[in-house]
Amino acid sequence: MALWYPGMALTWTALGLLVAWSAVWKGIALWRSGRNGQLAWFIVMFILNTAGILPIIYLIFFQKKGKR
Repeated sequence: MALWYPGMALTWTALGLLVAWSAVWKGIALWRSGRNGQLAWFIVMFILNTAGILPIIYLIFFQKKGKR
């Protein structure tokens, strides 16, 4: 098994960007669901890692709309 291969740096960079992307969206969605008292959404998003897809869906379609 090779310890290094030509695409390794690109692989680690892509993985790091994916982790950062997911963490940002997950943090925003968890904060909003907690503030809105949506415990079920909070638990599901906390447990599942979906590369930011589930938090984005929550933020667009399911968060409670605040007074504006």
